[in-house]
Amino acid sequence: MTDFKKIEEAALLEVLQAAKRYEEAALYNTEKVMQAFRKHMVSDFYLKPTTGYAYSDVGREKLDEIYADIFKTEAALVRSQFVSGTHALAVALLGVLKAGDEMIAATGAPYDTMQTIIGVPVKTPGSLADLGVIYKEIPMTGSQVDLEKIKSSITAKTKLVHIQRSCGYSSVRKTLTVEEIGTICKAVKTVNPEIICFVDNCYGEFIEKEEPTEVGADLMAGSLIKNLGGGLAPTGGYIVGRRDLVELASYRLTAPGLGGEMGATLGDTAREFYQGLFLAPHVVLQAVKTAIFAAAVFDRLGYQVTPAAGDRRSDIIQAICLETKERLCNFCVAIQSNSPVDAHVAPVPAMIPGYQDEIIMAAGTFVQGASIELSADGPCREPYNVYFQGGLTFEHGRVAIMSAAKMVGEK
Repeated sequence: MTDFKKIEEAALLEVLQAAKRYEEAALYNTEKVMQAFRKHMVSDFYLKPTTGYAYSDVGREKLDEIYADIFKTEAALVRSQFVSGTHALAVALLGVLKAGDEMIAATGAPYDTMQTIIGVPVKTPGSLADLGVIYKEIPMTGSQVDLEKIKSSITAKTKLVHIQRSCGYSSVRKTLTVEEIGTICKAVKTVNPEIICFVDNCYGEFIEKEEPTEVGADLMAGSLIKNLGGGLAPTGGYIVGRRDLVELASYRLTAPGLGGEMGATLGDTAREFYQGLFLAPHVVLQAVKTAIFAAAVFDRLGYQVTPAAGDRRSDIIQAICLETKERLCNFCVAIQSNSPVDAHVAPVPAMIPGYQDEIIMAAGTFVQGASIELSADGPCREPYNVYFQGGLTFEHGRVAIMSAAKMVGEK
């Protein structure tokens, strides 16, 4: 009979040993945020709503400047008008790429929803491919990026190299560290320094002390209902990078000539964006500790976990190979039943726009779909990996993971 109490105690020891690196990063990033807040003299006035065209929305403008400081970039576009991280990524790509330009995916097949933006392999109206952008995909060799293949694939038409930081739904590749992203950027620039290195930074913010824009990324985008929203942002996304590239992206969010000069901050969104950013380093730490705990528990139950509890992490995602659809569904049911919202609802697999297979998702979250809150999802295809992420508090994560362990059982 499985001794779950013993497994839990051993896993807690692993969290204690592995968490030091991320506690240091959380402290460093908290100081970074505080320094930016002080520099820009954040006051109650910045937290007020605006309406209509929202010209001269000081809170919106200052938040852009704060993000640019935190990511050490020339400009930023932080908006509630981004409906998701995928939307922010699409706006960035559609802003800088035009017909005849070539985009190279340096980290293999991107996340499922990115494939609909690109229009490969499924043709999508309005996608990059539909608009005449040339697309190349360089498979990773196991969990390693093929730098030589990337460099040899660059042509005179290559305008942008896409780098996905997180592993996505891959059962093979690992999440890239900031250092590894810097190596890719450097390799690309040796061939042509004018090529745009674009990073999908979803799930990775504040895990490390540095961000990809500090090691060579020209443009980067992500979601505010993941790490940077701190569990408070009700929606939104961000784009940071070179001023000219962020401006081009802003023309796709609003309209050419209008760019980032417009866009109302409705309701309490400004306060939630500012306070969420302030809390984000600590909340990310809670999510990382929860992921380490999940890895330690399910490793002891006999399942393959990626990354392992003691491995170096660069995002908040924990993959667990459950091998059967039944176990995948049981895991998600356990997470849902231990959620603060809709705990009485049982998740079931379904087709969701942007995905190629049935997906089961568990997310009893205060913000719909917020993956910085405790959530789990996975495609119903072999090897039946569940992707677990988030946790506003480690205590909640611990309770939910132990419930999932008991429902799934030993391998």
